[in-house]
Amino acid sequence: MPLPISGARARARRTNTSVFRPGVQRSLCALLLAVGLSNWATAQTTEPTTTPAQTLTLQAALQAAQARSYALAAQDAAALAAREMAVAAGRLPDPMLSLSVDNLPVDGPMRFSLTEDFMTMRSVGLTQTFVREGKRRARAARFEREADTAEAARVMQLAELRRDTALAWFERYYRQQIVALLTRQREEAALQIEAADAAWRAGRGAQAEVFMARSAVARIEDRIREATAHEANATTQLARWVGELATAPLGEAPPIGRTPAAAHHLAERIAHHPDIALMASKEAVVRAEADVARQDKRADWSASLMYSRRGDAFSNMVSFAVSVPLQWDQKNRQDRELAARLAQAEQARAEREEMTRAHLAETERWLTIWRSNLERLGDYDDSLIPLAGERTRAALAAYRGGQGALAAVLEARRTEIDTRLERLRIEMETAALWAELEYLIPADAEIGSIAAAPQALPTDTQEPQR
Repeated sequence: MPLPISGARARARRTNTSVFRPGVQRSLCALLLAVGLSNWATAQTTEPTTTPAQTLTLQAALQAAQARSYALAAQDAAALAAREMAVAAGRLPDPMLSLSVDNLPVDGPMRFSLTEDFMTMRSVGLTQTFVREGKRRARAARFEREADTAEAARVMQLAELRRDTALAWFERYYRQQIVALLTRQREEAALQIEAADAAWRAGRGAQAEVFMARSAVARIEDRIREATAHEANATTQLARWVGELATAPLGEAPPIGRTPAAAHHLAERIAHHPDIALMASKEAVVRAEADVARQDKRADWSASLMYSRRGDAFSNMVSFAVSVPLQWDQKNRQDRELAARLAQAEQARAEREEMTRAHLAETERWLTIWRSNLERLGDYDDSLIPLAGERTRAALAAYRGGQGALAAVLEARRTEIDTRLERLRIEMETAALWAELEYLIPADAEIGSIAAAPQALPTDTQEPQR
């Protein structure tokens, strides 16, 4: 069934068929398509000449995410608490003051009298437990190791925050690129409809080509809707880290062809991985607890002094006392506890070694794929995309010369656009791998500044990290 044609279009059709020869009509269609393809190729290579005044660069996103994070402030508070406990653990226990009335008669003529019976005494005493200095140092050192663990956890939180923020930033950046590319593809596909319709009205093309062009536009619009949804989700994920800045225009992407992980000996660098450092600090805590258990094998002793006052007719008294716990079953109590702590330390060491191997293998895999993707991107830039463009131009030249079909031109252009989309997908994957490698370990200077100057707790006006 032929397409419905309005009166104006019917008159135009009669005019076209009566005035222009078939060869001229083909040349006009080719010219229309050539202009569209030229505009599309120019859009692929033209860089923006102006930059928005307020753009969200990757570095700005990282700084915003760090400023908004409650996780870092929580670890600062944990480290402060542990260091305060370390000071308290290094001191002697508080002395104990005791007040008592001894031998108070409760019957007879002297009942409830504090002074008549010579055995009744009103006493005040002071007891002090003396903990050895070595044991106090061991207990303080344990809390110091807990503070180190909190600082290591902060470094790990910082590394994860930066990595996740960078991944979210790159996700939104490349989703925008995909939407822009598909939008340009839709505009070029609309020209396909015009060219196919003009050729059909001129009697030089089949009506099926018109339907084919319209179907291509419908498929592209469906892909645009899908890509737009992915872009919205990427913006939502970025807002989880940077808040309202997520909707700001993005700046230029940083170069992803270099990373410190590729320039250093990987095994040595992995030793400073935040996860490994955290495991090492937890191992140090357990070893400090083992040292405390070792010191507990030597019992503490307590000394007491008591002054007792009796009636005026009787002499006052002073009492001295020393008490020492009897560790009569050390092999089943203190020794067992020490052995348990040492076993826990060995467990922590083994887990750290196993995690080191896992991170080393994972990072080597990332580096291999990252290097391979960089080579693939070079192949796309040097050969695949230029060849796809040459194919499009060759098909267009053949169509102009009457040696090719319009379908071949459209297929060549679709192949070129699909090639560009595939390159964009590979670049997005490469950027994600670069973020994993780039923020694998925070810079030493940053770690030092973090330890030297912990951040203040966020105020109530800041949005908490979810």
